[in-house]
Amino acid sequence: MKTGTHRYQTDPRNQSILININGELFPRAEAKISVFDSGFILGDGVWEGIRLHHGKLAFIDQHIKRLYAGAKALDMDIGITPQALVQRLMDTCNANDMFDGVHIRLMVTRGEKSTPYQDPRATISAATIVIIAEHKTPVKIDNSEGVSLFTSHVRRGYPDVQDPKLNTHSKLNCIFACIQATKALADEALMLDPHGFVATCNSTHFFIIRGEEVWTSTGDFCLDGITRRNVINLCKTNNIPVFEKNFSLAEVYSADEAFITGTFAGLTAVKLVDGRLIEPDSSQPSLLLRLQTLYLELIEKSGE
Repeated sequence: MKTGTHRYQTDPRNQSILININGELFPRAEAKISVFDSGFILGDGVWEGIRLHHGKLAFIDQHIKRLYAGAKALDMDIGITPQALVQRLMDTCNANDMFDGVHIRLMVTRGEKSTPYQDPRATISAATIVIIAEHKTPVKIDNSEGVSLFTSHVRRGYPDVQDPKLNTHSKLNCIFACIQATKALADEALMLDPHGFVATCNSTHFFIIRGEEVWTSTGDFCLDGITRRNVINLCKTNNIPVFEKNFSLAEVYSADEAFITGTFAGLTAVKLVDGRLIEPDSSQPSLLLRLQTLYLELIEKSGE
């Protein structure tokens, strides 16, 4: 991928990876699921993006907890214990001789249907569990370069419409926002909540820095991202003032620094928002740089 916030280095080894489907390994070209699968028909499923770092699954307890909580909310039985699922993740990585620089997509759907129909009672199989582990190293984006964001007209909705806190396969609103940002020649979309305050991005989370303070949204209208939460906790443990609060686009445009967070690339600087340049004062220490350093240290500890 050459553009966007998930830029990665092409690795030819990914053409011969083994993909885990319900505990069985298949070569990439032979990895298939049924056209009657709930995920394909309806987007009925939950997923996690996980990093393998120096032989350890980074923040795996947080990822697994979120996956099973999402499945429970959807009344979906994953069918195996969290411990067995973690072992399956490691078995997949080991089968591919993977140790570092790996991104894993873990996907769980409700299973195969008897007919293309939304009712869960039409499901006739156990849950479908797919694990795709790829050699995937982020393209380093220097803080002086950063990424660009464009504010989408697509809002993050209320939980009684589609709860944005669930990490489900149903991502059409985010895809709409992503398309709009792409057409505007930006890397990612910034999305507002129903009240017009900043909520999140279409595939990452958003923070601004004003003075010595770090701001992010209330979290009411976005997934509580693992990296997002880790950054908030890092601020708290290192006496950096951090606020989960409502703030407007006007406050974004006048921010000292801005960044996005995600499992894949960690903390990435934002340089442009709707054409406005976010440029820190070069005479002051960069708080973003400090947070990036603290986060890298946290990843090293996560597998201990």
